[in-house]
Amino acid sequence: MPSRSEYALMSSIDRNMVLFICFSSAIAFFDFLIYLYIADTVALAFFPANIDPNVNNLQGFGLFAVGYLARPLGGIIFSGYGDTKGRKPVLLISILVTASSLLAMALLPTYAQWGLLAPALFILLRLIQGMAFGVYVPLAWVFVAEHVPRQYLSAGCSYVTASLFVGVLFSNAFFVWLNANMTAEQLVDYGWRLPFFVAAILSFLPLLAWRFIHESPFFVEMVTSKSSSDGAKPFSLLFKYCKHSIFIAMLLTFIVSSITIVVVLLLPDLIALRFTPDSDLFELSHSLGIVFMIFGCVFYGLISNYQNFGKILVIGSVLLIGQIFAFYYHLDAGGDYILIMYALLGFCAGIVGMVPAILVQLFPTNVRLTGLAFSYNITYAIVGGLVPFALGYITMFVSFTPALYIAFVGLIGIIMGLYFYNLPEFKQIDELI
Repeated sequence: MPSRSEYALMSSIDRNMVLFICFSSAIAFFDFLIYLYIADTVALAFFPANIDPNVNNLQGFGLFAVGYLARPLGGIIFSGYGDTKGRKPVLLISILVTASSLLAMALLPTYAQWGLLAPALFILLRLIQGMAFGVYVPLAWVFVAEHVPRQYLSAGCSYVTASLFVGVLFSNAFFVWLNANMTAEQLVDYGWRLPFFVAAILSFLPLLAWRFIHESPFFVEMVTSKSSSDGAKPFSLLFKYCKHSIFIAMLLTFIVSSITIVVVLLLPDLIALRFTPDSDLFELSHSLGIVFMIFGCVFYGLISNYQNFGKILVIGSVLLIGQIFAFYYHLDAGGDYILIMYALLGFCAGIVGMVPAILVQLFPTNVRLTGLAFSYNITYAIVGGLVPFALGYITMFVSFTPALYIAFVGLIGIIMGLYFYNLPEFKQIDELI
């Protein structure tokens, strides 16, 4: 099969499929991040107006956390189906569920109209959306990895990862526009619905090209050869044969999730706790950092492969540690060159782009989606649930806390890089158990 050959060229069908997944991934990340930008506004629409503002804010962020906590549940429920029935059906389910839940949120009555039923329904829809997103990201990596020739595996997965951060940029731009064109009263009254409408429409768009998307060649061959282990369920096989792979995958996901959550989502707020940078310049710097992180993802994806992964991860982790400390020392000195320093930090953080190609190779074909979705979502839920609160609290006392945490993450990256560097051989991506 051409797409399985290590030295095959990528076909036009493969390229179109990668573009499809990248476009869908950017939309998916925009969909999931919507609530982060309008948590306070939505909380005002779905909770009593006379409630304490601090409690209102906590409820708002609680609704955002619901989406995070639902990700492991969705990953567990849908991933087994993807390993037994096919990647393509699960991809369709994920897209349809996400788009439908967003449309339902946009049309949902507020607390003033339906009382307590309104927030209850909103929470339910957030749970459903979070579950769909929980399987989407691992599935996107698996779908690309099982289509492209192995020499393009790292690059293909890095394109998908980079597209997630394109979704972050689009989110930033969209909500800057929204806040500039609507008053706070208009946002609470009806404006909060617009992002959900836009996200729902965008989520349905990939389905226009659905007929050009084919099932994974790996899954097709597995089904044709009937070489899966006696029809055993993926979770049974996973925990019987792949416990070590789960542990390694969770460590690698810890690196990806920590860098993404801190550098992409939390850093502006954490810096604002102890420093007073120019707000307009800092917003531009943050966006520039994300742009360079996109470039960094692609760069690391292009230069890494399953043979040199350990070496590149060690070098990239060392550079990230050096740059995060340089970034914070520069802030402490006044931050005159914040644009350059943020761009360099974003590029160094692009090491996350090389990790998914190894994640998908940790698990055999017949448990690949299950193993990756389980490891990725459990770790992401833990990091996403604990790190923001812990870093926010400790940063109020120690301004360099985010730098110390990223340095710790970089140290884990160095250890993992040394582990892979000394690994005698890597398993075949088409392996079965």
